[in-house]
Amino acid sequence: MKQSEVRERAFAMPLTSPAYPPGPYRFVDREFLIVTYRSDPQKLRAVVPEPLELDEALVRYEFIRMPDSTGFGDYTETGQVIPVKFQGRKGGYCHCMFLNDEGPIAGGRELWGFPKKLASPSVRIETDALVGTLDYGPVRVVTATMGYKHRQADTGAIAAALAAPNFLLKIVPHVDGTPRICELVEYYLEEVTVKGAWSGPGSIALQPHALAPVADLPVLEVVSAVHILADLTLGLGRVVHDYLR
Repeated sequence: MKQSEVRERAFAMPLTSPAYPPGPYRFVDREFLIVTYRSDPQKLRAVVPEPLELDEALVRYEFIRMPDSTGFGDYTETGQVIPVKFQGRKGGYCHCMFLNDEGPIAGGRELWGFPKKLASPSVRIETDALVGTLDYGPVRVVTATMGYKHRQADTGAIAAALAAPNFLLKIVPHVDGTPRICELVEYYLEEVTVKGAWSGPGSIALQPHALAPVADLPVLEVVSAVHILADLTLGLGRVVHDYLR
């Protein structure tokens, strides 16, 4: 293969059979279970990277079921998002993510810098409850529950929340093991259509795990639980801070 062909074809690894196709990536019937809880502000500040600022001592624990996504197929992910401020704008910092599909793990890490690891999350209806779980190997790490469609939520407020900026810390090592890229990335969810949104009673339990340390941000009080069904496009990102300059 000539150098010119490599330059033309190369956008992801492996060169001849990339782990994911080029974007944009559209999601249909994306289902969220989000339990927001109050946590320890000191521990939150310890994991939020400057120049982001902690907004409130809250954590949004999110389960996201994606049955129809262009390029990535059918998968589920889960993780913790921390409310932050950047240059006066409120948004969310994605602290950790766990999912069950190699393609979006590779694409998420390489393109945006999503902090994704392989595990086994699940969102399902159990009689009258919506249940989210995360297993890391054979170990149950997270259990979240919510009363199923107890109250209609304000879809306008939900759409506005989904439209807020999101922030990631993208880290790519050099071949010698030193950091080659270390950047704060901003991205948005675009073309959002909220098909339904509900609130209800919620609970969440986090178990300690060395490689899935979600319990390091402890649950002090559950603030809210929301269930969302939406179509959206995952927008590509932009660098807002370069830590190596």
